[in-house]
Amino acid sequence: MTMNRPENYQYPLNDAWTTDEIITVSRFYEKIEAANDSTVPTADLLSAYQAFKTIVTSKSEEKQLSRAFEAASGLSIYKTMQAAQTTNKQRFQYRS
Repeated sequence: MTMNRPENYQYPLNDAWTTDEIITVSRFYEKIEAANDSTVPTADLLSAYQAFKTIVTSKSEEKQLSRAFEAASGLSIYKTMQAAQTTNKQRFQYRS
């Protein structure tokens, strides 16, 4: 686990989401954590992001959730995904 990340924090979620949508978004957050802690298959992270985008369709909501996630976890969705989308490696680890 990242040294400066709190052990227990809540994922930012929308009360209007269905259970399946909450699971999908939570899985994406887990992939972001994994990409920052170790390595993940790049395709899995990109796929989780695409699934997240089907639920969070507006850019403003995505930015709001990303800021809330970063405030809670210390991890940047934007920076992690920016790096993941430009890599040509099969496995990905974000290093800040």
